[in-house]
Amino acid sequence: MTNNAMVPELMRHPSALIEFEQIMSATDGKQIVIFLDYDGTLSPIVDDPDSAFMSDAMRAAVKEVARCFPTAIVSGRCRSKVYDFVRLTGLCYAGSHGMDIKVPKGYTKKKRPVLFQPASEFLPMINEVHRALLEETKSIPGAKVENNKFCVSVHYRCVDEKRWSGLLEQVLSVINEYPKLRMTRGRMVWEIRPTIKWDKGKALEFLLESFGFADCKTAVPLYIGDDCTDEDAFKVLRDRGQGFGILVSKNPKETNASYSLGEPSEVMEFLLRLVGWKNLSSKARPKA
Repeated sequence: MTNNAMVPELMRHPSALIEFEQIMSATDGKQIVIFLDYDGTLSPIVDDPDSAFMSDAMRAAVKEVARCFPTAIVSGRCRSKVYDFVRLTGLCYAGSHGMDIKVPKGYTKKKRPVLFQPASEFLPMINEVHRALLEETKSIPGAKVENNKFCVSVHYRCVDEKRWSGLLEQVLSVINEYPKLRMTRGRMVWEIRPTIKWDKGKALEFLLESFGFADCKTAVPLYIGDDCTDEDAFKVLRDRGQGFGILVSKNPKETNASYSLGEPSEVMEFLLRLVGWKNLSSKARPKA
């Protein structure tokens, strides 16, 4: 039996693969800029966050995409961890939900590298909270506390569901001592980060500015992500009326994205189709 409640969501957020030609027609003659989340987008969600490896095939696809388009990876992980997973030069990395951004000189309009860390003053506090959370949660089997430099992530995917509320109380007991920090929720993770007005949406805007595309009407950003934190970037694109957000999810859900993809394998297929489209359009372009 069809669940009619799901139909409007599916219609509002059609597959980016099915609607590929429509997306490309909207970008004809314009500069595509690619933004990618990591966990759940380029790699599958796994029980151990330290084992969230991307496949060699996905790495090859991202490498080709970065060769064809300005490309940035925007993740909640610390920037060094994301780089260790991806192991590709020639693209931008924004870690800690965009609070740690490194732009290579080849990408910037001023032709010099950019390092932007708007929450640097919080580093001692983040390290202190990380130590406190490690101590507070060590009695909960399966709980994992991850230091992502400018934020701390508490993963509870491997915790018995009956203990989730108790773990949350322990986390809040620590966070309540730090009014300059806030907690947000992701996919089976609680993120503790500074209260500054900065998120993946702000990071997207900063990167577009760094690339020289902030006020460019011929730039089309494509942001692909799977998590709640990616909604900030989707909203920026929707408010700009320029570019498309693509949600990675097997299940329809409320989102600011315009399109959807089911899982990382579909993300890879979409990226490869982008590369193919770019190569074909370059060949079709008349030589000067």
